Amino acid sequence: MRLVTYEVEHKGGLGVISKDGKWVYPLRSLDMDYKTMQELIEGISESEKQLLEYVSGQDPYKIRGAAPIEEVRFLAPIKNPKQDVICLGINYMDHAEESARYKKEAFGGERPYAVYFSKRVNESVANGDGIQSHSDIVTDLDYEVELAVIIGKEAKNVPEEEVKNYIFGYTIINDVSARTLQTRHNQWYFGKSLDGFFPMGPCITTVEDIPYPPKLSIQSRVNGELRQDSNTELLIFGIDHIVSELSKGMTLKPGTGRCRNGIYTAQIFKAWGCGRMHHRRNRNID
Repeated sequence: MRLVTYEVEHKGGLGVISKDGKWVYPLRSLDMDYKTMQELIEGISESEKQLLEYVSGQDPYKIRGAAPIEEVRFLAPIKNPKQDVICLGINYMDHAEESARYKKEAFGGERPYAVYFSKRVNESVANGDGIQSHSDIVTDLDYEVELAVIIGKEAKNVPEEEVKNYIFGYTIINDVSARTLQTRHNQWYFGKSLDGFFPMGPCITTVEDIPYPPKLSIQSRVNGELRQDSNTELLIFGIDHIVSELSKGMTLKPGTGRCRNGIYTAQIFKAWGCGRMHHRRNRNID
């Protein structure tokens, strides 16, 4: 099922998208009083998940407050992450080869250890909303489409074969970067953490909805032109390895995210390549 944070007629809330993709059903109509998606991820029960799965297949005219999807404004599913997003660098084979060419380095197709870093997110940007240019400190921005994997319960010392049980679901994000700042400071944190650098959504798809491990096409377009095109089955380090390895040294919390081939209060993974955005460009990610 697909869960959303949304507004309709200037009223906000959480909802589940109908199975035909044409309606949004408000959770409050089902007596689920979660105020935020973070609160839902931390507190939803298995019986509530089953109820939402059932309701998403029902006639919209039987659901109080059901709204046609074209009348809904989707917000970022998790507006204010509780922790930094945990990210992986260069975790797709094509991106690793591309990076090596850019740096004029040899790449033999093997990477013994994952590269981890973090991305601060004060507030996620809704799908379709503008991205701050920060033109007073940078000249252009780079984009990277990512699959985000969202942790559903506290994870500590998790064996690889049990990782799926700790995942809540997936969403899509744009890992916006200011390469000028990354180069100037010789590290990634500042250049990836400016306000507005985390477009997210529009929905969270729960882990049960997609065969595991996910083999999903990830694409981005700029002004209709396909710029990134890869598949999550091409990850160098898969979800099981990443979550298991990180959980050996730190406790991953519900809602924790992972980005760029990487985790988010949730978990986030990056697709192939990167590109540059200038003012007044339209960018779509799928």
